[in-house]
Amino acid sequence: MIEKIFKAYDVRAIYPNPLNEEAAWKVGHATAQFLKRSRQNVAADAKVKMEDTMCVGRDMRPHSPDLAAALIDGIRSTGMNVIDVGMVDTSFIYFAINHLDCVGGIMTTASHNPIQYNGFKISGPKAKPIGSASGLDDIKRISGTLNRVADTGLSGKVQEQDLWKAYRQHVLQFLDLKRPLKVAIDASNGMAGKMVPAVFGGIPGLEIVPILFEITGSFTHDPNPLVEANLAMLQAKMKEVPVDMGACFDGDADRCMFVDETGKTIGSDMVTALMARDLLGKPHNKGATIVYDLRSSHVVPDTIKAFGGVPKRDRVGHAFIKKTMAETKAVFGGELSGHIYYRDNFFADSAAIAFAHMLSIVSAQPEKLSTLMKPFHKYSQSGEINFHVEDKDGKIRELAEAYKKAQIDYLDGVTIDFGDWWFNVRKSNTEPMLRLNLECPTAAMMQEKFKELKKFLGEPVEGH
Repeated sequence: MIEKIFKAYDVRAIYPNPLNEEAAWKVGHATAQFLKRSRQNVAADAKVKMEDTMCVGRDMRPHSPDLAAALIDGIRSTGMNVIDVGMVDTSFIYFAINHLDCVGGIMTTASHNPIQYNGFKISGPKAKPIGSASGLDDIKRISGTLNRVADTGLSGKVQEQDLWKAYRQHVLQFLDLKRPLKVAIDASNGMAGKMVPAVFGGIPGLEIVPILFEITGSFTHDPNPLVEANLAMLQAKMKEVPVDMGACFDGDADRCMFVDETGKTIGSDMVTALMARDLLGKPHNKGATIVYDLRSSHVVPDTIKAFGGVPKRDRVGHAFIKKTMAETKAVFGGELSGHIYYRDNFFADSAAIAFAHMLSIVSAQPEKLSTLMKPFHKYSQSGEINFHVEDKDGKIRELAEAYKKAQIDYLDGVTIDFGDWWFNVRKSNTEPMLRLNLECPTAAMMQEKFKELKKFLGEPVEGH
């Protein structure tokens, strides 16, 4: 039964069935066991300061306190100590693990999922993500062997710690406000309702127009800013109150979508291009590597090259992006999903830092954000479109055969590139689904190629 709650990158399911306090205890116990075992033969110079301590946080979902408490009990039942940082955004946990130099941490959250979901995002030392290929499968296996919440005779210590002051200081290193700005923020009744006032409150020259900052235990709209409909309240408020830009955060506030002053949504790959240009313009970042996911517009590598950087294309998913960034010492990374990563944030993603960075960019220019974005709107994109396909591998082979004259690679699914136009088709981890991203030089060509691809893929699935 417990196997059902484990996904490729995290633990996530509906509460209380199949995810409940007993499952949380098992995840805590299994994670602590895994971390202890995996650290047994670590060289002395690779050890962290607190090898015997994990950090735990939780989001604002009604069941998160009980799940986090059971999780902490499970961790302590291995003799491991816990520092409970309380109700925080997910990026806060990555900061806390590094700030305290502890062996790992767990965030109790279901991110952008509806309120009945919950889950755990698990990190190791230096906040390295633990996914199926880097330990989550082991944690799942250990969890499956635990019959019940047992008394092990061991009990690690637990202490609560408030790290908000240190977190604010860390995030605000990335803020350089050159002129006053007025910004509308939709917190989606999620963790941004706590994080934004705590980190960005009281900054001279920054006026925030708050939307859905109340943490009510339910969501007025789904806390997923990637779905355009969920930006409607933000866009409506921006019609009423003129602002320099808008931002909408997801449930656990580790991603945010930006909206220009006209209410137009800015794709996360366009944000990556804008931020890459800004960072590469700084003398100390000359020639730096920037990582981006392969669904991103060709505008991203074009921009990185134009400003003297090294573009590094990568698979989709934070486990891959963080690993590649650490290996290449990349200054920055961006994903189409809205995750933005910084070398100076332990190679981890942070919506708070991305927000600070965007404020800095906008305030440094006299032009409006819509004008700043114009040079990046060079191509026509389909966005991610889903198709129901039972034989996913067979369909990918069929596409590669049909378009064999193109440049083809299999880094993540299949990417078929004709130079002037290209597309990527990847498999869903959990469903009989293929995801298409298509880009062409013009809207007319995009429609034509989309029609052509539908002959292979069928009709798109709505609502995914």
